[in-house]
Amino acid sequence: MAVIAVYSVKGGVGKTSLAANLAWCSSAISCRRTLLWDLDAAGGAAYMLGVDPPSTGRAESVFTQDRKPEKLITSTPFANLDVLPADESIRGLDARLSRIGKRRRLAKLAESLGQNYERIVLDCPPVLNEISAQVMHAADVVIVPLPPSPLSHRAFEMVVKEVKEIGKNHPPILPVLSMLDMRRALHRDARAANPGWPAIPMASAMEQSAVRREPVGAFAASSPAAKAVAQLWTAIERKLAKTS
Repeated sequence: MAVIAVYSVKGGVGKTSLAANLAWCSSAISCRRTLLWDLDAAGGAAYMLGVDPPSTGRAESVFTQDRKPEKLITSTPFANLDVLPADESIRGLDARLSRIGKRRRLAKLAESLGQNYERIVLDCPPVLNEISAQVMHAADVVIVPLPPSPLSHRAFEMVVKEVKEIGKNHPPILPVLSMLDMRRALHRDARAANPGWPAIPMASAMEQSAVRREPVGAFAASSPAAKAVAQLWTAIERKLAKTS
């Protein structure tokens, strides 16, 4: 089992869309039993896979041992892919985790879920707090989407610092240029400066993914966006293979 965290301290970078699409790639391309775990109170990751938000706020309860995560896991319309959805209760999770005082609570839960899943993809909230610290302890690789901008560069430096605070055994970081529009000079410069980074283009297919509530690979497999996400997933699997 491996945990893939899609994380940024900055919102609006395409994080949720990327997490949902990568989870689908894990299940459809690698044929792995996959869980998409939504840790963002907005609940967008589950929504993008056609799963409506839960009617009762129970997502936080899995961290307090009041409810087993398996009780809240929901199947999706896609084979090999389940989701553990978020809800409004997650908003208080940072304070709850601080009170519990168990720094590896998320890692332990992920380890337990690993009995049924080969890959767990975390859609992380854009925060720097106890939740993000727990994510770093649980993750086997951290995916950081970065739209080409000075603010994104600063946000990336913050993520690198946080990940390295884990110690020498910190998870590897894979930066990804997201929402890349090669018609813009700033974006072309960012691509030229980081030619080895995976890149996800700014594309209508990615926007339609949220509208249709389907992964882009499920309805536009030949599109540049779908191919880019699939290539990113291949890079993630290779990185996991090197660290295993």
